[in-house]
Amino acid sequence: MRWAAAVTAALLGAALAAPAQAKSPIWIDVRTPHEHAQGHVPQSLNIPYDEIEQHIAAAAPDKNTPIALYCRSGRRSEIARQTLLQLGYTQVQNLGSYDSLR
Repeated sequence: MRWAAAVTAALLGAALAAPAQAKSPIWIDVRTPHEHAQGHVPQSLNIPYDEIEQHIAAAAPDKNTPIALYCRSGRRSEIARQTLLQLGYTQVQNLGSYDSLR
């Protein structure tokens, strides 16, 4: 599975530097429900990028939770990343496209 190999150096570095009880990232697919149904990273949540502000608190109430975002090209996941940073989330990564993670 290529998606497992797609963990960025930043996420790996953070995991190695963090205590053993560090949380695993929450994977969020910010594509539409239709796109998500056609294929997604296992265990990922589907929160469309234009709904992330309304639904993120239910998925990640702790703003220090690591969050890994992806979409079709990386554009929507970057918009979602910026939104989450503005909301005070501190560990948000845009992992780009779903195709690059497969």
